[in-house]
Amino acid sequence: MLRLGVNIDHVATVRNARGGAYPDPVRAAKVAEQAGADGITAHLREDRRHIMDEDIDGLMDALSVPLNFEMAATDEMQAIALRHKPHAVCIVPEKREERTTEGGLEVSREENKLAHFIAPLREVGCRVSIFIAADARQIEAANRIGAQVIELHTGAYCDFHAEGRFDERDAELERLRDMSAFAHSLGLEVHAGHGLTYETVQSVAAFPKVKELNIGHFLIGEAIFAGLDPAIREMRRLMDEARA
Repeated sequence: MLRLGVNIDHVATVRNARGGAYPDPVRAAKVAEQAGADGITAHLREDRRHIMDEDIDGLMDALSVPLNFEMAATDEMQAIALRHKPHAVCIVPEKREERTTEGGLEVSREENKLAHFIAPLREVGCRVSIFIAADARQIEAANRIGAQVIELHTGAYCDFHAEGRFDERDAELERLRDMSAFAHSLGLEVHAGHGLTYETVQSVAAFPKVKELNIGHFLIGEAIFAGLDPAIREMRRLMDEARA
């Protein structure tokens, strides 16, 4: 079955807009569990713009599904991950000035550094994922450094769809399909995510080699109108329909 990971970062964004403790991202994670999420994703950024350290503490205590801890390849984040030992860590690029993660990690130019960075995480039992573009060079590099999982960045595909650039959308979708199969052939588990909506999810969910989709911002936005539980259940339905 295709798994759904729900990213609860932007529940924390709303909370932080006013300060205080409401809405609670840990509560949102529990709602997501009950609605059918197979895992929870949370990105602890260097500037703590949404998820805070105490949120990671709370998620580790409260969840009965796996936590996917998104993080930059910094000493600080490595130390936090080694302390908590989440089920999975996903290494992502991070820039202070970006609104959201703008692209995949450049692995091929940083192979030696990243190989040494992820080795201790694997040793304590974390499943290491690398967030990358649909590019064979980056996939091969992720495989060489010892990552067990890659997550393909679907942002360009979703942006092309939203902008009505359908030829470019279709070309990017074909790249994603081809690279998911290529990564699988190397023995990597393949995930995908970023920007997926009800309109765009099914084309990616239909890829037979993709095992998990990670979706956050759209679901939190849709929850404003429909509620978080119904929003997740509808995404789950569309994924299952596409995979069937």
